[in-house]
Amino acid sequence: MNNMKKSAQTLPKITLKQLAVFVSIYQTGSTSLASLELHLSQSAVSSTLGTLETRLQLPLFERVGRGLTPHANAHPIYVQAQALLGQALTLEHYHKHQAGQIHIGASTTIGNYVLPALLAQMYETQPEANIETYIANTQEVISEIEQLNIDIALVEGMPRPTDSKVIEQRAWRTDTLMIFAKGDSKWLADMDKGRDKSYTLTLEQLASRPLLVREAGSGTRQIIDEQLLQHLPNAEVIKAVSQSEAIKNMVSADIGLGCLSQHIIENELTTGTLVQIKVAGIDLSRTWWLVWHKVRHKSPIWQTFIDIIDE
Repeated sequence: MNNMKKSAQTLPKITLKQLAVFVSIYQTGSTSLASLELHLSQSAVSSTLGTLETRLQLPLFERVGRGLTPHANAHPIYVQAQALLGQALTLEHYHKHQAGQIHIGASTTIGNYVLPALLAQMYETQPEANIETYIANTQEVISEIEQLNIDIALVEGMPRPTDSKVIEQRAWRTDTLMIFAKGDSKWLADMDKGRDKSYTLTLEQLASRPLLVREAGSGTRQIIDEQLLQHLPNAEVIKAVSQSEAIKNMVSADIGLGCLSQHIIENELTTGTLVQIKVAGIDLSRTWWLVWHKVRHKSPIWQTFIDIIDE
């Protein structure tokens, strides 16, 4: 009894190649035709079939002259072999699909004004890529990273210290926030314009004017809180707005001054419909971050995206 168990345990494993050879012989009726179909030598096909029969301890074909006739054992094994090979093919297709799939996240400013050009480069490099995007404020994007719903993301705000337990981050690019107003704003009526067509206010002057800023949780608001609002404890009106375009349109309607990334208002600054406001002693530059989950698999398309943003 023990010898029988030992013998069974030492038998070689059945391989997909053996099953493919068996199926091809079953369908074509000969080892020569199977060898042509599988691009193998006829001796390799015959040897592989013999190994499979030894492993199964069953004859699969009757040898009559040079011909092969399926044995009674062959059909049920053929059905099972077809199913296994089909599953293997499905797995290969799934792998190819997954290899070309990536879910990219971005905080609002990056997602609306910078990410589209990066995606265009991705599609030029890999036209068949399956790219999904998720655009929200920084903390919402970070939350999706933590839950492994996003492969990689570009965010404007520094991830919180508590996020660092599961998140990798890398500085990507420097951006500058700008305080701005309507070109002929009533809030600047008593101010002189500089040679560069911008205005300069003191902190006291800025604090006396309504200021439209992004909502808490956005990367833009994080920098505004840390580098601007702490110097404006007596500011009269601070309005939080959840969309950058809404802030820009409200400022264009002269409701107040705004503070957004230079990328959002660069066209309006060029035409003069909006004007920059400088505040002495205030630096609103910030770092944009590349973030991903520490356990996230770095697929080839993941690396392609890294290569593009590193350019």
